[in-house]
Order: sequence, then C-alpha cells, then structure tokens
Amino acid sequence: MKKAILAAIPLMLAGAAMPVACTHTQAQDATPATTTPAPGRFIAQDDFVRAAESTVNGVVSVKSFASPNRRQGVQQGGNYFDDPFFEFFFGSPRGRGGNRRGYDNGGAEREQPQQQQIGLGSGVIISADGYIVTNNHVIADAERLEVTLNDNRNFEATVIGSDPTTDLALIRIDAPADLHVIPMGNSEDLRLGEWVLAVGNPFGFTSTVTSGIVSAKARNISTTTGTPSAGGIEAYIQTDAAVNRGNSGGALVNLRGELVGINTAIYSQTGTYAGCSFAIPTSIVQKVTADLQKYGTVQRAYLGIRFVELSPELISEKKIKGVTTGIYVAEVEDRSAAMETGLKPGDVIVAIDSYPVRSTAEMQEVITRYSPGDNIEISFFRDGERLSRKTTLRNSRGTVDISRRDDVSALGATFEKVDEETCRRLLIKSGVRVREADPDGRFYKAGIRKGFIILSINNIRIASEKQITDIYESLRQGSDRDKVMFITGILPSGRSAYFAVPLAD
Repeated sequence: MKKAILAAIPLMLAGAAMPVACTHTQAQDATPATTTPAPGRFIAQDDFVRAAESTVNGVVSVKSFASPNRRQGVQQGGNYFDDPFFEFFFGSPRGRGGNRRGYDNGGAEREQPQQQQIGLGSGVIISADGYIVTNNHVIADAERLEVTLNDNRNFEATVIGSDPTTDLALIRIDAPADLHVIPMGNSEDLRLGEWVLAVGNPFGFTSTVTSGIVSAKARNISTTTGTPSAGGIEAYIQTDAAVNRGNSGGALVNLRGELVGINTAIYSQTGTYAGCSFAIPTSIVQKVTADLQKYGTVQRAYLGIRFVELSPELISEKKIKGVTTGIYVAEVEDRSAAMETGLKPGDVIVAIDSYPVRSTAEMQEVITRYSPGDNIEISFFRDGERLSRKTTLRNSRGTVDISRRDDVSALGATFEKVDEETCRRLLIKSGVRVREADPDGRFYKAGIRKGFIILSINNIRIASEKQITDIYESLRQGSDRDKVMFITGILPSGRSAYFAVPLAD
C-alpha cells in the first residue's frame, strides 16, 4: 500500500481567485448584538446565526501584489509559491500548466503587468482605527496590499510589523471609524468539544462561515508531520471547522462572537480540508500584535534552556521520580534566566506561574505571553522533590532591554548588481557590489569596504539587493540567539574574502 503524504499547509490562496458565476448578497450594515449561551443550556441554531452575523463584517480579504521580477530569488528566502512542495498540493499560481511567464486563456503570450496578484488571504479587524491582524505568510513578499471589507470597500494597507516566528502580521488601513471590530476573547477559556466558527475567504469566496468543535489545544504540528512549520512557535488550537486556501489570517470565533484564534494551517493528504484545521490562539495573538503596534517588533522573552518533552522512555532512562509529564531540561544556556534561577540539566519543569507546561507547545505558548523583564515563578521537579523559584526573563542577548525595529539601513551600505561583463571576467554567475560603505554601519565595522562583491550570505547565492534585505529581515526577526550574516565574496583586488557581520545590538 502506498504511503499517504501528509503535510501541514499554509492557507493563503496563490494568485487571483478564479471567476465563478454566482450571486452576491450585500452584507447588512447593522449587526445583531451577541447573546452569550447560558452555561448548561442547549445550544440552538440561533446561537450560530448570531455569532456568524456579529463577526462576518469584521473579517476582510487581503490581496497581495508584487512585480514579476520581485519574486526572482525569493524562493530561497521562504516563498511558498515557488516551492515544488507547495505546487504539489496547490498547483501553479497561474494554472496547472505551470507556465510562469503568464498566458491568456487562449494560450497566447501576453505582456506582464507592472504588478501581479500573488496571493489572497484573510484578516481580522481588531480596532476601530484600522488595525488588522493576519498571517505573516499572507503579506510576505508583497509590494502592495489591498484590503476589501465585507461591504466591498477597498483600501490600501500598510504593514505595521510582522513576526515569522509566530506567523502573525499587523497591517493598517486608513478608513472611516465605522469599521466592525471583532472583540478579543480568551483562548484559554476554550474547552475541548466547544463549538467554534471559522470566518474567511476560502478559494476567494468572501464572507464564508463554517463550524466545528475544538479538537485539541496547544497542538504542535511538526511533531506529527516530521517537517518544520513556517513559523517557529507552534501552540495551535485544532478544530474540525472546514478551512481551505484563502482562509489564512481569518477568524476563529466562539459562539459569543469573540475572536479566539487566527486560522493558519491545515493537515491534509490532498492540500484541501480533511478535518484538521489549526489556528493561532489569542493568548499569542494579543501579545504579538500589541508589541508590533508599540515597538514594530516582538519583545520576545527567553528562559534559556534546551529541552525535550518527558516520555516514558526518558523517565526510565534518567530514572525520573515524582512526575510523568513536563519539560525535561537538557541544557542550561549561559547568561540566561534559567541559569540565574539555578535550573540544572535533569530538572523537569511542570508549570510557569499558574500555567501547566506538559509539552513543547504549552511551553512555547506560555513563554510567548511574557516580555524581557517580566518576573515569573518556575515549578519543577528535582530528584523527586517539587521546587519553586522566581526569576526575571531576558531577551536573546541576555538583557532586559527593549528591542526596536531595525531595517537594512543599519548595514550602512548601498548596493548595485554586478554587470554581465564583470561576471564573465571574474567567472561568476552573479553578485552584488557594495557601492558605498558608511563608517558607522555594520558592514564597515565588520571590515567590508566599497567595491566588495557579495557572492553569498549564509550559503544563499546573492543576485539582487532584495535578497540581502530579505536575509537581513529574516535574521533580525528570527528566534535564534546568534544573529550573524556570514558573507563570502571577492575583494576589488580579485581575492576571495569572508566576513561575519553580527546583527545583535
């Protein structure tokens, strides 16, 4: 029997939606007030109707546009749409034929437009002044974003900030103050088996509402698929509400009409809905969006340990006593909150403050709530005895300082593409030359001077300035403690040279 192929798949629809002949009913301006189902009362159809009507106007369509040449070289930076794995499930963004130059329905070649729609996702209005939360993979690689409200009004959107680690992004539109805001709920209050609604734009069908139940909480997909997720933190709400391509960034709401999650991925054999859908809980969404709005980047706290989930095999091997679930501390990092606390390899963490941590997903979700400088209490087992100690969380640099949004200008350099004649002379395929290097910039301080030709950064071949920007932003927003650009290239003299450009403040 042939082995089934399973994957966790992001839900953004690549390319423009296919035109479909259908009638469209304009959404009503007024939305009925929500009614909270009484505990223990039978849930009636009206509860679903009220929840749907009170939230559908708070979910928007997010279209992303980019120039054709913008996408060249982005594949190595994490573009889903040029990935063969993505195309296996979704097909080519421009049709099954896979032709990337663009053809009309008759097969005749047509001139490429200045910009093309490269994706379609969803977003959720979280404030009356135009802030919208969506997935990072919905807005990644876009030169322009267009938001369409449920009443068909269109607005250009500005990216306030994005966080690849949680796959969340905050964008904003300049719109009148009559925007419909979905109130923020508490994902911690969700119970297994509770009814929820998914609201979004699957396959471009706007204002689509589906229902399901909460199947699991704090779910880690990678441990099941064996492949890493698009983001770095996984603590999803799993539901069986039907979501598909185009649902990315849409709302998961409870029957009170409160936002409890942002729909992000599915687990499927075919690339379409198969009963397992995943949403980022509001416990993470609230922290990330608040940081992006205030600082432009997430204030991410670190405990400073390397760990694994406790398992029966590990309990037997390490002769662990007094506990059967928790986080096993494998290593304590230098200059970390864990070292300050006195944690040691072999300890088993079972709770942080009042939150239990029985799995990697629960550990990630709890730590994501905090910022550097926050005080926490860690409960752990050591030699069969339960202990509790307090500590102050730090950032990836081992301090409690506020991180500020940084951009590629901090490198202190301007660039130009190496011309074909120079490439032939130096026997190279491509490269980017440093046109100027500011003595106060990171490049100059690392030893890079005017005229240096960059061939690769962190083993990624460089052919455009855009690639340098993408790599820089990816490193700055990533969760790794060591943020370094390892650069290989050619000096003006023709000799090969290698530089390390640290990006940590």
